[in-house]
Amino acid sequence: MGETGGGFPDCSLTAILQQAVNPAAIPPFGSAGVPGRNADSGRCFLGRPGPFLRSARRPVGVGGSGAGRRLERRLRAGQLLLDVLGKMEPPTSSRLNSRKRRKDGSGPNGATELDGIPAKMSRRSSGLREPAPFSDELEIDYSKPYIRVTYEEAMRGTPLDRPVRVYADGIFDLFHSGHARALMQAKNLFPNTYLIVGVCSDELTHNFKGFTVMNENERYDAVQHCRYVDEVVRNAPWTLTPEFLAEHRIDFVAHDDIPYSSAGSDDVYKHIKEAGMFAPTQRTEGISTSDIITRIVRDYDVYARRNLQRGYTAKELNVSFINEKKYHLQERVDKVKKRVKDVEEKSKEFVQKVEEKSIDLIQKWEEKSREFIGNFLEMFGPEGALKHMLKEGKGRMLQAISPKQSPSSSPTHDRSPSPSFRWPFSTKTPPSSPANRSRNESAVTYDISEDEED
Repeated sequence: MGETGGGFPDCSLTAILQQAVNPAAIPPFGSAGVPGRNADSGRCFLGRPGPFLRSARRPVGVGGSGAGRRLERRLRAGQLLLDVLGKMEPPTSSRLNSRKRRKDGSGPNGATELDGIPAKMSRRSSGLREPAPFSDELEIDYSKPYIRVTYEEAMRGTPLDRPVRVYADGIFDLFHSGHARALMQAKNLFPNTYLIVGVCSDELTHNFKGFTVMNENERYDAVQHCRYVDEVVRNAPWTLTPEFLAEHRIDFVAHDDIPYSSAGSDDVYKHIKEAGMFAPTQRTEGISTSDIITRIVRDYDVYARRNLQRGYTAKELNVSFINEKKYHLQERVDKVKKRVKDVEEKSKEFVQKVEEKSIDLIQKWEEKSREFIGNFLEMFGPEGALKHMLKEGKGRMLQAISPKQSPSSSPTHDRSPSPSFRWPFSTKTPPSSPANRSRNESAVTYDISEDEED
């Protein structure tokens, strides 16, 4: 960070950020009208004066000492810097401005509705850390008059201190996802909703609907820990009366719009609908308390054997001695079946592996047999290497056996005939001896062809 023209320190946005991050990096001011050597004396820290202005008008030395003069010069320099900062505009680039405009949009990261990205909802932390309180544990300020809001006012939105009070009641036995979804719909009926949930007691439920799996305290506790519930009413009435609605300052009642016939009435919410206080919700198909109980009753033997296996006694399960022995026997039979099934699966896997290996072996044997036959034909076939080797050896043997012919240019020497011995008184030549006869036969040269040699 250097100095600007006129000896003033650099008070740009970059310089201010550098001072904020690393104050020790600020160089001392020079002598051109900006006195002082202290790094804090001329700091431009986000438009706020340095420590010399915070300690302004402190008593200085008497008689204009050097320390007093330096402090006075610092004060003047600081005032000049404040004037400069007041006239400066924060340097912003077009990219920052466009980014700021994008952030003003409704979507995340500056995205707008045209981008097709849904806007993020603000997290509501209230009611998520602790269970919902009971209505008889809350204090209601009855000094304020109760004025019910209309449906149009509720849809437009009410002030934060006046939420729309929506009431939803039920049995909530075996609390499941269908219950939670119904309460979620009731909570989201209006922009500012305070959800009150009424849970009927065991006495009312057993009289008008039937026996429950969970008792009333368990059902209270289950509803109390639902994230959408703001308040729980214990021992809620079966039919809503005007006194009950006024006591809890209820604006709307949420329930599915299917007529609920009970307690001698075709629809217990008929008077609520006629008063314009009914807000319908949708049921979740495929899940209900009756469906869950039906599954358990249908597979009763399975669940009884399951609990016996987990350590429950036959008395706790209300199972007779004979049924207990039957369940134990069925359990053993199932274990044997399971083992047999496991063995079958393993044997199938083994057979499959053997088949795969046999196929691989057959393929390898075929490849090796083809290779062996090819090599055999190359060696012993009609045009194989062995025939060529025999022909070459035969030629060499013929060359070695046949005598060399004398050159035609060599002179021939005629031998003088040996004197023949004549028998006395005979004109014929004497018969030749066998040795001479064989000698003469060997002198005859025969021409042997290759076919005769073969």
